[in-house]
Amino acid sequence: MLMAITGLLDRMSGVRNIDRHVPLELEPTRILREEERSPVLFQDLNGRKAAGNLWSDRDRVTEALGLQKGELTKALLQALSSPKPVLDVKKAGFEENVKETFDLRRLPIPKYFPDDGGRYVTAGVAIAEFKGKVNVSFHRLMLLGKDRFGIRLVPRHLFTMHKMAMEKGEELKVAFVIGTCPSVLLAAATSTDYEANELEIASALRFIGLNEGLKVRRTKYGIPVPADADYVLEGRLTSDTVSEGPFVDISGTYDVERKQPVFKVDRLYHRNDAVFQLVLPGGLEHYLLMGLPREPVIFRTVRQAVPRVHAVRLTEGGCCWLHGVVSITKNKEGDAMNAAMAAFTGHPSMKHVVIVDKDIDIFDDRQVEWAIATRFQASRGLLVINNAAGSSLDPSTEGTTSKVAIDATKPLGDTKVFEKAVLP
Repeated sequence: MLMAITGLLDRMSGVRNIDRHVPLELEPTRILREEERSPVLFQDLNGRKAAGNLWSDRDRVTEALGLQKGELTKALLQALSSPKPVLDVKKAGFEENVKETFDLRRLPIPKYFPDDGGRYVTAGVAIAEFKGKVNVSFHRLMLLGKDRFGIRLVPRHLFTMHKMAMEKGEELKVAFVIGTCPSVLLAAATSTDYEANELEIASALRFIGLNEGLKVRRTKYGIPVPADADYVLEGRLTSDTVSEGPFVDISGTYDVERKQPVFKVDRLYHRNDAVFQLVLPGGLEHYLLMGLPREPVIFRTVRQAVPRVHAVRLTEGGCCWLHGVVSITKNKEGDAMNAAMAAFTGHPSMKHVVIVDKDIDIFDDRQVEWAIATRFQASRGLLVINNAAGSSLDPSTEGTTSKVAIDATKPLGDTKVFEKAVLP
């Protein structure tokens, strides 16, 4: 079951259809922000179809992957621990149009905010293969001209591969995929060991819920690309650099301008009915695509400290990155603080975590706040860790950060006074 965007939209409820012409500058942002949990289909964005807010709802991601409510974190954890080989196919929909002469400026690439450095591709998943290592990761692309982008290359795996290629006097061949299965998007946002193949993690995730692995098609450069892709931009990371940014990051604040590599596009592939995916910077979809893959890592780390872990959530109010909630059952007093410290280990960018009991629905902000209001006392349930390494995405960080843990669990023993009244 391939998942090109058109087919995905057909199965989604509440899709907003924008059938008028939409200008590329700022107007897509206004429309996407009106109802962030509702998918939006633009019929005419620079003369082409585009869609945003596709994965701005946790339940929609879960359903698309064939999972039941509440199963996503454990499915991701299983996929991380048991990757599954991909299936090579001989033809893919994105090969319906293969162009070596094109103008990227004609694509529906918006300028999202007034002070952005330019028009940006925000849903681009980079796939590269070098010396047998496959890397799949998210990178924003700033449009420079008809066949070039500036790429924000964070010093992680793709950065390392590009550096190794340059040391050999080579340019790293990369394919950017726009519009693909949420399993690939989640795998691309996962922090893994360098030797891991994120396509195999995506394949395992699809198999868990949909009972089929990921199908890939090799491009002209031999790069394995998800066969369901709507657009593929194939080219090379060059030794040239350009000023990239500013750009609004996950916190909703502007990231700084930096010297970054140039991505030269050699080939444009797209389906006949292609829909260009947009991810609103600093929006709910941005939050979830970044945050969801961190939750199973936190779950696994906390479970090493406290055996009974029920759920983990990075909260939207904390950009699904800086604030979290963990549900546990304590065996002894002190387990909540051990869980909090383990959560910080599992996700070092997090600076605020609340530990609650199993009876609290961690996906309900009101219930979490109720637990803090009725089960927490700062004199015994608050831990502040100063001078810790934090997230560069937090504008309040000044070299180091302070981390806060809140124990909002009931004490062991007679807990009747802490129970909420319920009707039989």
